[in-house]
Amino acid sequence: MADLKTTLDAGGHCVLEMPSGTGKTVSLLSLIVSYMQFYPTKRKLIYCSRTVPEIEKALAELKRLMEYRAEMGANDGDFRGLGLTSRRNLCLHPEVSKEKKGKVVDSRCRDLTSAFACEKGRANPGSVPLCSYHEELNNYETGNLIPPGIYTIDDVKKYGKEKGVCPYFTIRRMLPFLDVVIYSFHYLLDPKVAEQVSAEMSKESIVVFDEAHNIDNVCIESLSIDLTRPMLDSAARSVNKISDKIAEIKETDSQKLEDEYKKLVEGLQEANEAREDEDMMVSPVLSKDMLDEAVPGNIRKAEHFIAFLKRFIEYLKTRMRVLHVVAETPQSFLAHLKEITYIEKRPLKFAAERLTSLVRTLELTNIDEHYSLQKVASFGTLVATYEKGFLLILEPYETEHATVPNPIFHFTCLDPSLAIAPVFERFSSVVITSGTISPLDMYPKILQFRPVTEQSYPMTLTRNAFLPMVITRGSDQVPISSRFEVRNDPAVVRNFGSILIDMAKTVPDGVVAFFPSYLYMESIVSAWYDMGILSEVWKHKLLFVETPDAMETSIALRNYREACNNGRGAVMLSVARGKVSEGIDFDHNYGRAVIMFGIPYQYTESRILKARLEFLRDNHRIRENDYLTFDAMRHAAQCVGRVLRGKTDWGLMVFADKRFARQDKRAKLPKWINAYITEAHSNLSTDVSIALAKKFIRQISQPFDHTQTGISLWTLEDIEKRQLQDKLEAEQAEIELKKSMANGNGNMRNGHGGDGQDLDMEVDADFVMDDYNQLDDDQLAMLDIPDEL
Repeated sequence: MADLKTTLDAGGHCVLEMPSGTGKTVSLLSLIVSYMQFYPTKRKLIYCSRTVPEIEKALAELKRLMEYRAEMGANDGDFRGLGLTSRRNLCLHPEVSKEKKGKVVDSRCRDLTSAFACEKGRANPGSVPLCSYHEELNNYETGNLIPPGIYTIDDVKKYGKEKGVCPYFTIRRMLPFLDVVIYSFHYLLDPKVAEQVSAEMSKESIVVFDEAHNIDNVCIESLSIDLTRPMLDSAARSVNKISDKIAEIKETDSQKLEDEYKKLVEGLQEANEAREDEDMMVSPVLSKDMLDEAVPGNIRKAEHFIAFLKRFIEYLKTRMRVLHVVAETPQSFLAHLKEITYIEKRPLKFAAERLTSLVRTLELTNIDEHYSLQKVASFGTLVATYEKGFLLILEPYETEHATVPNPIFHFTCLDPSLAIAPVFERFSSVVITSGTISPLDMYPKILQFRPVTEQSYPMTLTRNAFLPMVITRGSDQVPISSRFEVRNDPAVVRNFGSILIDMAKTVPDGVVAFFPSYLYMESIVSAWYDMGILSEVWKHKLLFVETPDAMETSIALRNYREACNNGRGAVMLSVARGKVSEGIDFDHNYGRAVIMFGIPYQYTESRILKARLEFLRDNHRIRENDYLTFDAMRHAAQCVGRVLRGKTDWGLMVFADKRFARQDKRAKLPKWINAYITEAHSNLSTDVSIALAKKFIRQISQPFDHTQTGISLWTLEDIEKRQLQDKLEAEQAEIELKKSMANGNGNMRNGHGGDGQDLDMEVDADFVMDDYNQLDDDQLAMLDIPDEL
């Protein structure tokens, strides 16, 4: 909290690594809320988290905090806090809310709530279907759509049902008036969405990125686009549909197209007003001055723009016929494009915005059908806007050994700082925090910013609540590793299996095992099945497996929890970088041990990864191996960190790979984990580790008084005592420094000057006296000062 306050006072950014499960969310919220109340100009907190469960948790913490502040007599007045998530999670409309896909929900919602639908529906009731929940909002005053207070996502839905108002638009319209807004990273980092949602946020806001260990990947994803052959076919169909629509409107209502043309001459800003409800066809980032510019003449007319899109799509299709890998810079792509199709860079820059304007003019419905066309237009805009930090890669085949072409055009962002730069420029304080963000200096390098504070905090626990162990070899002394050369060696596979069997026997309730990839997990599990290892595990616990399918995984998780609750016990086999390793907590009996089978390195043959590594090497002098190890270790730490979710929780962390014993790998683990890996526990065989685990579980299961204050839980007196101690230590250090300076000067004066003259002794005493005259009696009493002085 003290470091956070220093950062906010300095008006700078910081990177903080706090152990997971020790109350980092509530520490951040409580300090920032108090800070906001103390400095009324800084009256907004933008809190970004990765997943919906994390957003829910942060809202619940904030709710408890505000209730506690009220109990303690704080007068927070009309303090409001809300969390924003997608329409799919918030919709109440009886028909639309039944849709499963987010894109379809967005599209159907837009048909019922867009400006032109509302205009028609209000002028002529019953002519077009409207959403009653959205219409009801117009009966409330703008800044007061919901009473003051903190609302979780369920609370807002409940309020919406009671009052008959739309939860999504309630939150969207309230954004400028909220004190705290909690939402996903994308609302701030993805230029396609940020322009819509976060444009009105005040510059005085404090921004927090929680669980930000993956923030560089989020930045890169938000500026990258992949195009496939089926997408281009779908885009071509969309262009034809729109072309027919234009012909139809020309006959019935040509004035509409003329009005749009006039607006486009004045600039895009004019054409794209009334955007609140229309964030379906959003475009990538365009600077402010570009939006005020007139749209290039050759795409102002609707039919000219459609012809322009047709040419661009045909060009992309011909490029996809190539059967070898192509990698090129945006400049080279644009030069070739101009040579073949005469499409200039400037009109291409406006493609996405021009399409948005056209869709609005034509009042198109079922917008999800045109999703591919929107992607192609965004692709054009991005290629024409950015020159540095991007690469175009055309891969004709899906895998190395495929014989049937299935081309993918990747427009890949290599520089994560491009997406986050506007955030650092705009907001005075940005806090980047996570439980696993080591080594700290990597993030400022790759995101290109200067933090005021960089800190990694140790774990303050009343007792050692977790036991990290590195298993380097099996009971048969064969080294274990997930390295490519030995990963399928039967001895290694069998040793991995025996670790799982022994852990299933020893550890009560839930055990979670992580593998580097789905492919590796599949091969190991099938080998275990043949070796009879799985049937051994089944004797002690049930087995559940994470799959790439989100629905299947959530069913597996539900059953896993049930097995842990009813005493049968369970093992969850999952993948690092998967859904389970990120947002899901295995607190208390749901995770008494986490086993990391191997180091989760990325697939290094990926061309996109190779290009990114080259970029990091050339621009930031980060060696390939350093980055890959950093990336693998942050994911490994993220996986094992799932075991500890609170001060009363306990568990085992097992690193099963001989490479974890090496110092260069361990140094990249967070401080709070590394501090507990003793030399004795960093090179174990399976049988020794099981003996240690049994001993640890026996000790930790003894009755224990969790309320021991003064160690992991501090009262106000403890804090004041600590602050006083820090203050005295600082003063003592200052006095010592002055004393040594005084002695240093005295020695110089007692000796001879450089030219052999004697120096005046009296000056020394005056110098020292001046210094000591500034101290008060208590401080003087602390020093041992000779009486003559």
